[in-house]
Amino acid sequence: MVTRYYEHDIFKEHVTPPGHPERVDRLRALETALTAEQFDTLDRQQAPIADESAILLAHPEEFLLRVKAQIPEEGIARIDADTVVCPQSLNAAMHGVGASMAAVDDVFSGAADNVFVASRPPGHHAEKNTAMGFCLFNNVAIAARHAQKKHDVERVAIIDWDVHHGNGTQDIFWDDPTVLYCSTHQMPLYPGTGAKGETGSKNTICNAPLNAGDGGDKFRAAFKDRVMPAVQNFEPDLIIISAGFDAHYRDPLAQLNLDDEDFDWATGRMMELADRFCSNRLISVLEGGYDLEGLAVSGAAHIHRMMRG
Repeated sequence: MVTRYYEHDIFKEHVTPPGHPERVDRLRALETALTAEQFDTLDRQQAPIADESAILLAHPEEFLLRVKAQIPEEGIARIDADTVVCPQSLNAAMHGVGASMAAVDDVFSGAADNVFVASRPPGHHAEKNTAMGFCLFNNVAIAARHAQKKHDVERVAIIDWDVHHGNGTQDIFWDDPTVLYCSTHQMPLYPGTGAKGETGSKNTICNAPLNAGDGGDKFRAAFKDRVMPAVQNFEPDLIIISAGFDAHYRDPLAQLNLDDEDFDWATGRMMELADRFCSNRLISVLEGGYDLEGLAVSGAAHIHRMMRG
């Protein structure tokens, strides 16, 4: 398998206040893990920047203008209690969008079998009209729309295993029968959405909430019983993973008890489905993960499984 990896120093210039969980050290920890010999063949590329028009694939123009207006000339500004921006935050976010779109192009052109995007800020909490939960723009939603617009993709499945429910992705695709959104997450927990009964107006939302304290057995059962059957029934042309690693047992923001082997296993199951339905076309975009060791070992396991096939 040819696995491409998008990175860029601009992602480290999105600066958050001391003590903020979504910090530059997250990328540094992942980079260190990827210095191991097993990653020597990883196809590392610089993340391209997207044009502002790309944001309009998933967000209205008024929202884009509002986010731009909140970017400070210096220092740090708060969009809400959790979501902060600095002078380079917009630039970082636009590179994250650009890399997610390039990842789609890569798997359809044959430049790579699968792609991981190591970007920040994350995106899955960004709703159509609201930046929140550390997120400015919804990278995976824009990538899905880009696949449909540029590559004539009919059906996209988005699988989100971040410990927090991706309310933004659910909001954007609530009325869309061409995009399946599946999420495993702890509940109750921020942002308070993601109940099993939230199925979308076209029945293409599949939530599999977990309880605080649940471990790999419950996580894998949720995949086997809910997520995988939903994907199989949907028969997608592309699979996108919202890859948060904050369900790891070390993470300070939640109480699930997964380990790196669970993320390796889930990656393998998604690759099997990508092989069956999508000619191996799978992209993965970094979301959460706030314990540095937990993020490093889980992210490395995820990427190595993508490389192994």
